[in-house]
Amino acid sequence: MLLAVLALLSGCAAGPPPPGSYRVKGQTYAPLARADGYAETGLASWYGPGFHGRRTSSGEVYDMHAPTAAHKLLPLGTTVRVTHLGNGRQVTARINDRGPFVEGRIIDLSYALARELGLVEQGVARVRVEALGGPNGTPAVRALSGPFSWQVGSFGVAQNAHSLAHSLRASYPQVTVEPYDRGDAVFQRVRVGIYDSPERAGDDREGLARRGLSPILVRRD
Repeated sequence: MLLAVLALLSGCAAGPPPPGSYRVKGQTYAPLARADGYAETGLASWYGPGFHGRRTSSGEVYDMHAPTAAHKLLPLGTTVRVTHLGNGRQVTARINDRGPFVEGRIIDLSYALARELGLVEQGVARVRVEALGGPNGTPAVRALSGPFSWQVGSFGVAQNAHSLAHSLRASYPQVTVEPYDRGDAVFQRVRVGIYDSPERAGDDREGLARRGLSPILVRRD
């Protein structure tokens, strides 16, 4: 009986992602719609001196000493509580940037918040992120709504971005190349599709992965 239960659990782990989640190359990202707001568990990282003074996705200048963070999906301006699951420390952050664009990571913290959580030395840590309130004092989000796109590349050379976009347009009707001015450099981001929920975006995920791409779901601002 025990072996059967273990086998069942193992099978569940490899089965379809739960509602509201998405999977990229076998890694499941599972945002949860909870009664008290949006929450998810995953890896946090931080960014500091190399980005200090550069423009964020919100248009603000990044201040590594401010209580801010980058998130791929939550609306800009959302306030979140971040709990370090290894030591129990908690911080409150305001989302003002997009990222981290690294598979498996769910939030990028400012240096100040990373120091408070005790993850500067280790670089990454497993955390729980909970939405406390939306932009401009609105209620915390309870389920993610779009529009979203799959980001499949970011290039410093525009020609490379347009070449990738051209190769994808035969299979995907909505492929865009969008410039992002970071302040010190301009990057060309290649994005596929426009979806109103992570679930709908999932239909194109596997096809992009089969092309050798690493699609990351991002909110379109």
